[in-house]
Amino acid sequence: MTGRTKVVVTAVAVLCGLTAVGLTVLALLVSLDTADRAASVIGAVVGLAGLVVSLFGLHRTEAGSPVEAGGARSISVGGSIAYAATGDRPQGARPVDPAVVRALPVPSGDAGGEPAGPVRSPGERSIAAGRDIGLADTGDEGGTA
Repeated sequence: MTGRTKVVVTAVAVLCGLTAVGLTVLALLVSLDTADRAASVIGAVVGLAGLVVSLFGLHRTEAGSPVEAGGARSISVGGSIAYAATGDRPQGARPVDPAVVRALPVPSGDAGGEPAGPVRSPGERSIAAGRDIGLADTGDEGGTA
């Protein structure tokens, strides 16, 4: 979760808690009927706010993903990539040793976060990442870059 998301979630949780305490105090000190009316109004407002948030979420996902792989056999990842290969391995080509791939350090970066900007790999056999790339192989001869 990003820092902004944590702040929003915490603020909403605190607001909900304060609302529950306020309605309880209202029911105990004033009357149950008044608390019932207040809860109905608060419920209607929260329901409309939920509708607005869900419509905003739908609009945001329709706008397009910030991660696009446009070229033939291209790879785009919003986070980090430990190993990526897009090439063919002809007969006799030396394959990448699986032990080497397993031994690669886990790339640093926030694996759960969104990339800082759009990540696009528009060319054929291109590889793009929003964070780190451990090992990338885009050719047919087993070379690494």
